[in-house]
Amino acid sequence: MASKRRELVSLIEQGTLPPEQVARAVDVAELSPSSRAWAVLIDRLLLWLGGLALAFAVLFFIAYNWAEMGRWPRFALVQVALVLAAGVAVWGTTRRLIFKVAITAASLLVGVLLALLGQVYQTGADPWQLFFAWAVLTLPWVWVARFEVLWVLWLGLLNVSLWLYFDTWGGALDIWFISSDAIFWWLFALNTTALAVWEWGLQRRGWRSSRWGIRLLALGSGVTVTFLMMTWIVNSASFAPTLVVYPLWLLALYSMYRLWRPDLLLVAGGCVSVISVVTLLMARFLIGKDEWQAGSMLMLALVVLALGAGAVVWLKRLHLEVTQ
Repeated sequence: MASKRRELVSLIEQGTLPPEQVARAVDVAELSPSSRAWAVLIDRLLLWLGGLALAFAVLFFIAYNWAEMGRWPRFALVQVALVLAAGVAVWGTTRRLIFKVAITAASLLVGVLLALLGQVYQTGADPWQLFFAWAVLTLPWVWVARFEVLWVLWLGLLNVSLWLYFDTWGGALDIWFISSDAIFWWLFALNTTALAVWEWGLQRRGWRSSRWGIRLLALGSGVTVTFLMMTWIVNSASFAPTLVVYPLWLLALYSMYRLWRPDLLLVAGGCVSVISVVTLLMARFLIGKDEWQAGSMLMLALVVLALGAGAVVWLKRLHLEVTQ
């Protein structure tokens, strides 16, 4: 489908295809979705929205009627909904889409049940324990389902639990890192490891996955390491692991998504990271002197424009190489 679209665009740009024939060419190439394709899309969309709406409806119903409901009706409602969702997932394995919707709803209801348990009995548990227990309890379902949305949700729970853990206990896990940056190092390690495992599974184990999950993990890895590099620049610290890790991360990103498995979106993300770091580095040394304030700001703006323009030209060239 994508190659047909590119060929049609190429014919239009070269003037080979007259403008009045474009609509007919689109119909002949079957680029426009048919009525059946629209029906399938609407059917899947309604199924997903309905399943998620029912899962969240349990939470909102209990929250709205909290004063009128006793503890047992609250637990009974959540548990019945959880059992029904799990039952639909088990009996709906013949239809993969129903299984995915049901297992996703069941995973969300586990979180609702844990939140209800902590609210009713006031266990005194820290917030990070809720998300960590949620991730632990849903791991078997996520493993069995092998569904990328659940894997991303599960990794999101681990990210949130790590963040809340450091927010509660400070530097309890900063034995290898500077205390103020430990949380970002752990998040970088978690997301980078998950990204590496995901890519390994796609290449070596034949996992099936779309690109959005990988791009989301790459975003989590790139944002954290870029923030660590920018933090080092602002604090004017001495030699730090960031000075080694950040260039290695850029090299790995370029090698993986430029040479091995081309992905221009991730390469563009690396360009944004480099531009941000270079801009902050120049601002750190240029801005601050009153007599050079106006000139420094102008120079900084010109550098940002030059870097952005250069990145756009380079990415367009890469796009042509990939599509040819």
